[in-house]
Amino acid sequence: MIDTTDEFLTACRALAGADGPVAVDVERASGFRYSSRAYLVQVFRRGAGVFLFDPPAIGDMSPLQEAIGDAEWVFHAATQDLPSLADIGLVPQRIFDTELSARLLGWPGVGLAAVVERTLGIVLKKEHSAADWSTRPLPQSWLEYAALDVEHLLDVRDAIAAELDETGKRDWAEEEFRDELTREPKPAPAEPWRRLTGLHKLRGRRNLAIARALWLARDALAREQDTAPGRLVPDRSLVAAVLASPRSKSELSAVKDFTGRASRTELDRWWQAFVDGRAETDLPLERVPSDALPPVRAWATRRPEADRRIKAAKPVIDAHAEFLSIPLENLLTPEHLRRVAWRPPAPATPEAIAAALADLGARPWQIAQTAPLISRAFVQAAQSAPDEGESAS
Repeated sequence: MIDTTDEFLTACRALAGADGPVAVDVERASGFRYSSRAYLVQVFRRGAGVFLFDPPAIGDMSPLQEAIGDAEWVFHAATQDLPSLADIGLVPQRIFDTELSARLLGWPGVGLAAVVERTLGIVLKKEHSAADWSTRPLPQSWLEYAALDVEHLLDVRDAIAAELDETGKRDWAEEEFRDELTREPKPAPAEPWRRLTGLHKLRGRRNLAIARALWLARDALAREQDTAPGRLVPDRSLVAAVLASPRSKSELSAVKDFTGRASRTELDRWWQAFVDGRAETDLPLERVPSDALPPVRAWATRRPEADRRIKAAKPVIDAHAEFLSIPLENLLTPEHLRRVAWRPPAPATPEAIAAALADLGARPWQIAQTAPLISRAFVQAAQSAPDEGESAS
């Protein structure tokens, strides 16, 4: 565990003096802390060794960026780690993702343990994956677990790269890696409190206003204490409190299902949220405008021509994914197919379908593999329409 400046700089010099790709992993404290900050960064490079860095103790991580910034960084499931690394100034120029590559190869198990066992015959234990990595000092067994997450990753990378070359999927993988590096993060929801589990049980705008006030009060406390909100008061407890409709602080305290370690110690905070929610004049809507598509099961009555298109195209894309030994969601994001089926370009030529998929964020290799199939399926759907005059658009 490297947590001093001198040790850190010595490690960075060793990493800078070695050659080749670097294996990188991050441990967070999801489920325990409010933030998604990196509490441990593991790095391995052949010729240098394995290093376990403690970012909160080290502070400025720029020497590590300088030491390995121009190398290929090897991850297992890069999208999980890239945001936390960027928060501490660690940003790769090139990556290789062994988890995503395993998906493109159609492997049945794509977790790190499964991939290591398949490629190297080594069995990893994954008993600490959900641990609280903000713990200090970290137990030795946790450190050994963390080291093993990167110690074999470069050998795995080489084995997978060879199979990508053999199957002709290396270029596809490179496109996916570049997309992972450059993909814009999803915008934060305008009303994050609506993600409250069990919110559908509440009826009426006033109850929603109280739920919003409770969620905001909990979020403020969680941020202040850097604690996962659900560890303070679970979602189900907030919903239960609203459903109980207490008339006083003491009645709120008596609600049996209002649990959590802060449910009583912060009772004044929660009761104030009730007061605020009941006094709120800007009541939230029960239904919010959304550009989400209707469920596919409803298409037959709401838009029959779109229903025919999705029913014609989906089996074709499914079959092609099976032919390529790629999971359907990796060949083409299902939402992309639904979008073009619901409102296709007119005419729905392969070129027009390709442009529509590109606008949705599909990668070039995905478009090349699917656009002609979708276009042909849409033409067949139009030809099968009961109304002879109906067009595919």
